[in-house]
Amino acid sequence: MKQSLSYRLLIWAGVAVLLIWSLGPIYWTLASSITPTEDFSARPIHFFPQHFTLDHFSRLFGIDIARIGGVQVWSQFRAALINSIVTSMAATLLCVAISALGAYAFTRIQFPGRGFLFAAVVATLAIPGYAVLIPLYRIMIGLHLVDTYVGIALIYVSAYLPLSLWLFRSVFEALPIALEEAAQLDGAGRLYIFFNIVLPLAGPGLTAAAILTFLGAWGQYLVPLIFSPQATKPLTVLIPEFVTKNFIDYGLITASGSIAIIIPALVVIFLNRYLVSGLLAGSVK
Repeated sequence: MKQSLSYRLLIWAGVAVLLIWSLGPIYWTLASSITPTEDFSARPIHFFPQHFTLDHFSRLFGIDIARIGGVQVWSQFRAALINSIVTSMAATLLCVAISALGAYAFTRIQFPGRGFLFAAVVATLAIPGYAVLIPLYRIMIGLHLVDTYVGIALIYVSAYLPLSLWLFRSVFEALPIALEEAAQLDGAGRLYIFFNIVLPLAGPGLTAAAILTFLGAWGQYLVPLIFSPQATKPLTVLIPEFVTKNFIDYGLITASGSIAIIIPALVVIFLNRYLVSGLLAGSVK
């Protein structure tokens, strides 16, 4: 009985540490976003906000234009928010479409070198992103795609395509091929079978690939820092700019950070069951 109780306490202690480690920074950001500026330097530090304010959000959204930089901050934040949404959604749609078609070809179509080619594509997951930044930058400059939606979306696709390809292939391999063979006997072509039979059955895997790609693209910092310096600058690059040489605007940092956190958090909360089922879709045949 003592060992069982000790084991349970150890498990709960581990869970508590993991929750604090992962959710603590998120809570601190959300709490600080509604804390008045003068309370940031108060001692001792309080776990819960002692006073409540929406002043930081007012400045962020350009409501309180009397404060320094109100309108300018709102225009920059709005542009960065739109850029984050556009690039993440574009990368997600492209990555899912390309990886779904590619995985179906790797699964159902016989061609020389199929296994080697698939392994080579998936193996690129082991290559650190910073190792190819310089040649990638030279290519993007040559194609005039630096600081463009197309350029940054293509970079995200190249980064998350191997994972989506591997996920879709596992899902397609778990689907019964008898349905496709029956459709072929009725005269259906490859594309008809893919879009009307295979893809609907692979819905959980498609959703999981879309969620993982969107979250990965949304949280990118190094890639947009280099390839999206101005016109397509996302939130992850804009927020650190609230730190200047002589002043750190904790209010704007935490308020904008809260908005940046809420969007992917909502995606995970409402689509979590699809993510789990999609990741497990290829584990059972």
